[in-house]
Amino acid sequence: MDRVPALDEPLKKTLGGTTAKVMAEHLDLHTVGDLLHHYPRRYAERGELTQLADLPLDEHATVLAQVADARVLRFNNGKGQRLEVTLTDGSGRLQLVFFGKSIYHHQKELLPGRRGMFSGKVGMFRNIRQLSHPAYEMLGKDSGDDAAEVWANQLIPLYPACAQMESWKIAKTVDLVLDSMEATGWQEVGDPLPLALREGRGLTGLPDAFRKVHRPSTKADIDEARGRLKWDEAFVLQVALARRRLAENQLPAVARTPTPGGLLDAFDAKLPFTLTEGQLTVTKEIFDDLATEHPMHRLLQGEVGSGKTMVALRAMLTVVDAGGQAAMLAPTEVLAQQHHRSITEMMGELAEGGMLGGAELGTKVVLLTGSMGVPARRRALLDLVTGEAGIVIGTHALIEDKVQFQDLGLVVVDEQHRFGVEQRDALRSKGKQPPHLLVMTATPIPRTVAMTVFGDLETSVLDQLPAGRLPIASHVVPAKDKPHFLARAWERVREEVENGHQAYVVCPRIGDGDDDPRAAKKKSADEDPEKRPPLAVMEIAEQIAAGPLKGLRIEVLHGRMAPDDKDDVMRRFSAGEVDVLVATTVIEVGVNVPNATAMVIMDADRFGVSQLHQLRGRVGRGSAAGLCLLVSEMHEASPARARLAAVAATLDGFELSRIDLEQRHEGDVLGQAQSGVRSSLRMLTVIEDEEVIAAAREEAVLVVADDPDLERLPELRTALDALLDAEREQYLDKG
Repeated sequence: MDRVPALDEPLKKTLGGTTAKVMAEHLDLHTVGDLLHHYPRRYAERGELTQLADLPLDEHATVLAQVADARVLRFNNGKGQRLEVTLTDGSGRLQLVFFGKSIYHHQKELLPGRRGMFSGKVGMFRNIRQLSHPAYEMLGKDSGDDAAEVWANQLIPLYPACAQMESWKIAKTVDLVLDSMEATGWQEVGDPLPLALREGRGLTGLPDAFRKVHRPSTKADIDEARGRLKWDEAFVLQVALARRRLAENQLPAVARTPTPGGLLDAFDAKLPFTLTEGQLTVTKEIFDDLATEHPMHRLLQGEVGSGKTMVALRAMLTVVDAGGQAAMLAPTEVLAQQHHRSITEMMGELAEGGMLGGAELGTKVVLLTGSMGVPARRRALLDLVTGEAGIVIGTHALIEDKVQFQDLGLVVVDEQHRFGVEQRDALRSKGKQPPHLLVMTATPIPRTVAMTVFGDLETSVLDQLPAGRLPIASHVVPAKDKPHFLARAWERVREEVENGHQAYVVCPRIGDGDDDPRAAKKKSADEDPEKRPPLAVMEIAEQIAAGPLKGLRIEVLHGRMAPDDKDDVMRRFSAGEVDVLVATTVIEVGVNVPNATAMVIMDADRFGVSQLHQLRGRVGRGSAAGLCLLVSEMHEASPARARLAAVAATLDGFELSRIDLEQRHEGDVLGQAQSGVRSSLRMLTVIEDEEVIAAAREEAVLVVADDPDLERLPELRTALDALLDAEREQYLDKG
């Protein structure tokens, strides 16, 4: 079906080539629809003078203010002249400065007492905020005081702008487009929201929403328009995801049901503990999915240490019982080796199927990574193609063309956000029929993000910690304000080691000379912590080995070490032969050493909230209590310290993920996970608009169930085509 012509019309038809070119190049606005969806950032009120005192430096700003004073000054021994204008709003002052021949023209316009809109980049000169050669428009210049009446109740839209196209110029182009739309009675603008939905939810029509968002008479107009336009974004996206779920549910897959008296029963009989209620609930959801003849698509979210690996292993054993194979994809070699080690230990002789001393019911569990030697790799590939190995754990090496399975029934992806969609897709394509998919993450995802980004996956949540786990105590260590706190932190690490435990020290950088161009730069004690390079593994290891932790067995671990060396260090740390491991975030995910009870995170302010929560989850995994110390040189009043205080105050990953999202803007989060989603969300914010997203999902499911191809809803189909251009459509197809 063709796109709706009115919204798809190039801007140059209405605005002319020059303006359209500036809008395309600097604001990425190409069509009438693009411009109408370029919403005001905020609205100035005629009676409201902008707070000049709060203007941010070095940013492009538009202000509404009154001229207090204007005078021409000479400089450079009388050879040069400049016009200085002082604006005021009662809260502060702002200076405008003009040079050159045009100053007398500006002086005639900028008369004391008159008000206008002024736009430019805010600078500072002699401690006074200043706009140099700003663009401006005086209000009511022709009709004197009568203009005040005209403007008295008007809400003035202020648009996201740029130096080449100021806010009020954008407002004029929007007016032109709205006028031409009004002239045609909006005939060619279809509404993507079905009439029944609009009436049922009390939403205004699309032309009305455009009018009210760009030309509001009252604040109620703005609220009404925003409410409607948020629905557009949420609903169209949820329809795309609902259609995707429907298509997936129609694909064929082999049902995999547990075999009584099989491998899973033998494994369960060996377990030295009982599963938590949460693990049993989630397992039932997964087993129910595996038993259907359509591929499972499930996201398993679990707090760090909640036992996701155990749930995934039992699902894999079920598939092996049913004659299939299971593959677990891990983002790093360290994590793949860790999973392989822990799974073979949990299974014991059941992981030695076909080997001397292996259990009769057992299967082979093989590891496949890029750095394996040729003989071991060849053996692993043979075990996969013959079906000898029921379970394989590996990195992206699993995806290579030469890797073939006898019957791939289940793909488990650990830490989904670290994999490209293409990588998951390549592994799934190795099944004779689409395999079942279980995606795991220890990064808690707020419900709205799960619905928006992972909306094509059913979600299970593990929020119970296994019995016997003690909470982790977390504290901020202000190293600059209170150096004795840092000294005490190292004492605490030594105490933990003396009590038979182990510790991690995490740094943001490696420090081997290759990872930071400023690595050679000498740091002075009074240097701004934001300006100096982040603290490095090699430097800190050296300092603590010669200083506060002298005599302890200290090793380093980072991503640029040879794989064998990494594995050797990790194995010795796990075996208790290393007291303190100084590492980068390579240990962030999946590393499981129950005897490690303390973690010191250096320059903790350099990490994100969710990352700190992940790192902290590496300690306190045994029966002893965990301790996490967040070291920072940032000032107490800084936003970075507030972030660290939030992490120290709660162990609830979902609460922290909300804080993280609010601070980082959802663009970062969505951008990691779903190409194109952020660029389609202009009005909707995934944290604040939870109710809209949930309601839109409900409506989308009903609409798609009733009319899967949207044959009766051509306007919705058009909106969907605009959202899912070729690249995004392909992305969702692979998701």
